[in-house]
Amino acid sequence: MGHGWEGVVLKLMRGRDFPLTVTGAEDVTEHCRRVHFRDGGMLAVTGIHPTMWVRVWFPGADRPHQRAYTLVDPDPVAGTFAMEFALHEGPAGRWARGANPGDTVQATVQGSAFVAPDPAPERMFLIGDSASAPAINSLLSALPEVPATIWLETRHGSDENLPLRIRPARHEVRRVPREDDGAQLVAEVRAALPGLLGDPAGAYVWIACDTVTTRALARFTRKELAVPRPQVHALGYWRP
Repeated sequence: MGHGWEGVVLKLMRGRDFPLTVTGAEDVTEHCRRVHFRDGGMLAVTGIHPTMWVRVWFPGADRPHQRAYTLVDPDPVAGTFAMEFALHEGPAGRWARGANPGDTVQATVQGSAFVAPDPAPERMFLIGDSASAPAINSLLSALPEVPATIWLETRHGSDENLPLRIRPARHEVRRVPREDDGAQLVAEVRAALPGLLGDPAGAYVWIACDTVTTRALARFTRKELAVPRPQVHALGYWRP
């Protein structure tokens, strides 16, 4: 089945398609399911980097739907990785609930690019939610010696159990229930970050929440706290 106009646009932007095959699945929480895949040769072609994501195509009633997902534990040698799916209503959630070994989907690689800060920052500040938790984990794994403060916005009570790859001696996690369409997270970061920041030149701030929250926090970090633009990475992961 074709991918419609979105697929045409991605092809024009040099997106590359790969078949993914399910090898297993497990529930991380009642609202999150991890699905394991063989990569169809993808990682050998693309390589890997922290926060790497792909667009995955899911069947819909009238046309395929694509959604972007971060790779969990990509292994180029074995040709495997996993992805974590929020189990809300929609094509992706429905597909993940019923995913069984041998099922296949297509992935398009286009747009994912990230270079870890070099030299390593003195301190990281990572701001996200359940959708960006896999990317946060990849950053903690890539820069394990860098002290980090993590704000994680939670939507469900079970989000408290989402696994974060923290080292208690170096990493602090602040969980914030989602309220007022993200306004509570913005308020808590605005209140706490100035006192934690230290020298803006030695900080690295990574933000990946809904688009509105991400824009507000990126603007605050760059304009009010004067963190240099190359040391602020902000990407809206979803639209409220």
